[in-house]
Amino acid sequence: MHRVSDRNARLVTGTDFVTQPVQDYEKAAKFYGETLGLEFSKRWGHMPAGEFETGSLTIALMEPDAFGMEFRRSSSAIALHVEDVDAARAELEGRGVTFNGATIDSGVCLQAIFQDVDGNTLILHHRYAPEPNRPA
Repeated sequence: MHRVSDRNARLVTGTDFVTQPVQDYEKAAKFYGETLGLEFSKRWGHMPAGEFETGSLTIALMEPDAFGMEFRRSSSAIALHVEDVDAARAELEGRGVTFNGATIDSGVCLQAIFQDVDGNTLILHHRYAPEPNRPA
């Protein structure tokens, strides 16, 4: 077992991927790859799972039953960064995506909420206010 020896060293240095539960991998892969236009990067062997790239986070689609788990929609949303929420929304609406109401302006960002083919929540997101100061 390895330990982080320096108390000031960061144990976690990033996020490699998030899993998104799906009921039909092929159908979901088509949605993420063709409808959303995300780059496919890797299939998990012969398993009904594979990875799609957003530019800053990998979304791993997986059929939970194939891994001994029960399918449950994700209870968390994935916010996908776009430069122009209105343009991206119009493009996806043209591809058949239905959004949940109007685009939200929170005072720091714009958000347009929708679901994937399995009901997992996704958000088109653009922060227009300066990023808050974060420790280096």
